[in-house]
Parts: sequence; C-alpha cells; structure tokens
Amino acid sequence: MEAGVLSTELTYLAWSVVLLIGQIVAQALSLTKDGGLAYTAGARDGEVPISVVTDRFTRALRNFLETYGAFIALALALHVTGKAGGIGATGAALWFWARVAYVPAYAFGIPYLRSLIWAASLLGIVLMLIRLIG
Repeated sequence: MEAGVLSTELTYLAWSVVLLIGQIVAQALSLTKDGGLAYTAGARDGEVPISVVTDRFTRALRNFLETYGAFIALALALHVTGKAGGIGATGAALWFWARVAYVPAYAFGIPYLRSLIWAASLLGIVLMLIRLIG
C-alpha cells in the first residue's frame, strides 16, 4: 500500500469514530430533552423519566460498543499485516453501514429489520476475521 493512503479498513475505522460521536450526541440530546439541561449538566442524581427513544438510543450505543473493540482490532490487524482489502474490506464496509442503519432502526423500534441489520454487522466482523486468519 502506498504511503499516506489509508486502507479501506482504516478509512471505515476513521468514519466509525464519527459514527460513535454521532451516537453519543444523539443519546445525550435525547436525554437532555427528557431530563432538562440542569439534569444532564449536573451529577444526574435521582431518577428522571426516560423516554422510549432515549432508552433505545442508550441501548443502541451499548450494542455498538459490544462489537466496536473487535472492529477496531480487526481493522488495525488487517492493515498492519498487509492483508487489507478483499473480503476484509467488504466486511469493514458491511459492519459500518449496518451500524449506521442500526441506529434509526432501533430508535424507531422496527422489529425484525433491526435484528437483520445487527446480523449483517456481525457478518462484517466475521468476514474481516476470515480475511485475517485465512
């Protein structure tokens, strides 16, 4: 790979940080809408009624974080071992775009489609792993 050129896997890794920040901001804004600025700016002591959407954003973020470490490790491993590309790149793209689609699918509570999107993201991780160990 040419110096200074990011592999597909590292490009998706960079964009995944943007996605992470977007999910954190969406969850925080939704929580602020529920509890008010004083609640979110403070120590968040006490209970505040959380909307269904805020709860879904929170769970979607937690779900993202469950596979994020594996994605980071695989993207970096594929790049440093010179195995970037092929089904590893396809897997990175599949994981990323599935994770993008997962947020609104979860926020709007779309059953079955959300699960299908989650499975697609997991398949992306598997494709990356196959490329690395293959």
